[in-house]
Amino acid sequence: MIFKPTLKTLVGTVLLASAALSAPTQAQDKNNTDIHDLYLQQCAACHGPDRLGGMGPALLPENLGRLKKSEAENVIREGRPATQMRGYEDILNDQQIANLTNYIYQPPSHELTWGEAEIRDSRIVNHPLGSLPDEPVFEVDDLMNLFLVVEIGDHHVTLLDGDKMEPIHRFPSRFALHGGPKYGPEGRFVYFGSRDGWITKYDIYNLKVVAEVRAGINMRNIAVSADGEYVMAANYLPHTLVLFDADNLELLDFVPVENEAGDSSRVSAVYAAPPRDSFIAALKDIPEAWEITVKNDQAQIRRMKSDTLLDDFFFDPSYEHLIGAARDGKHGIVMNLDSGDTVAELPLPGMPHLGSGITWEYEGRRVMATPHFGAGAISIIDMDTWEVIKTLKTDGPGFFMRSHENSRYAWADVFFGPNADKVHVIDKQTLEIVKTLQPAPGKVAAHVEFDRHGEKLLLSIWDKDGAVIVYDADTLEEEKRIPMNKPSGKYNVWNKIHYEEGTSH
Repeated sequence: MIFKPTLKTLVGTVLLASAALSAPTQAQDKNNTDIHDLYLQQCAACHGPDRLGGMGPALLPENLGRLKKSEAENVIREGRPATQMRGYEDILNDQQIANLTNYIYQPPSHELTWGEAEIRDSRIVNHPLGSLPDEPVFEVDDLMNLFLVVEIGDHHVTLLDGDKMEPIHRFPSRFALHGGPKYGPEGRFVYFGSRDGWITKYDIYNLKVVAEVRAGINMRNIAVSADGEYVMAANYLPHTLVLFDADNLELLDFVPVENEAGDSSRVSAVYAAPPRDSFIAALKDIPEAWEITVKNDQAQIRRMKSDTLLDDFFFDPSYEHLIGAARDGKHGIVMNLDSGDTVAELPLPGMPHLGSGITWEYEGRRVMATPHFGAGAISIIDMDTWEVIKTLKTDGPGFFMRSHENSRYAWADVFFGPNADKVHVIDKQTLEIVKTLQPAPGKVAAHVEFDRHGEKLLLSIWDKDGAVIVYDADTLEEEKRIPMNKPSGKYNVWNKIHYEEGTSH
């Protein structure tokens, strides 16, 4: 059976969910062991009869990757605070809760389809382009020095004044945002992508959701073109790239991701390449990278073949070269984006997180640095010769690395392992770790973002009772803590739209 939800189905699901929000349905039989019937009775109203999501998120293995089974079972039992998810401990017994948990982590028994019709039917336009005022409803000194802080603890986003370092507004987000928000070139509109495939366009000036559309069932990330005209989504499920008009998220093009032999692939990520006026896509299952240009609102594909599967990408500042991490976790390659040829190989054992790579000027040359998922090391690479000039030993594998053109320091977390509560500060001219901070012993400290001037920076404490810590970028002294619910990432408007060399792109 192929399930193809229509607008009527989705609307019906939402209405049914609204009627059921006050409390879970009393189970007809506490000894009920037919798990599909139990799911339909207790969960389908919010999460959809085929687990594709509705008012609640999709409940599929690909979409639950960040949630441990034990955590999911606890959510079913106790509910999730500040959301519409109620607890079921008074309705279901322990075995039923365990069975439901196992069920949602199993792949569906039938094919799931999310094509052009489903995408078009899912689109919601709350405020058409031009219908909202052009002036902000709040006052700040610098609209380019705003931050958005993603709080994954309860699926909210906080708008933060980067001059006063004070929250302006907090609003709910879709479940499990992924890939970081992407700003339009004017800094007014921001686009969020969720694991469930939802793209949300938000008007920062008016503090309102403008439009939403569901691009897929399991989405990796989105990218916004340099001119702000297009949004592209990269999907794991189905294997597609989807192009939208950025104004009201209208579907423009739907691209099945296949090689010339017809083999399909998941899409690891898609990135905007501003100097090239194109998008670059990383493929998960086919040894190719794609450059996508848009002509007459249609995606034009240029294939660049590699001799290895690539997991993640990084670009030099001019976007002449793509640096890719090989899936084997043992090396990387450098691909010339003009010719599509591989021009160098990099010895990068430990699975580098190139999506978090940064660059800076060192002794008159451009270098890049990347942490590693599988090794306690940071590799520093000469971008002229593509040689590793230094490998810094760290207290454990890292995830994020950040700096700023105006800062002498780069910051790197130790995200994995027993030292995840530590953060290293690296002098970019001596290439040495000059300080290791432990701001909240026992709690993960990760993801730094600088303000637009490189004078202050924010560091996250990834905990439900967490915080964003403000540091002086020069003295490295802590200035204040802003309480947050597991703040995963902070994104400065200026840094992101101007592709500041120390932040991710």
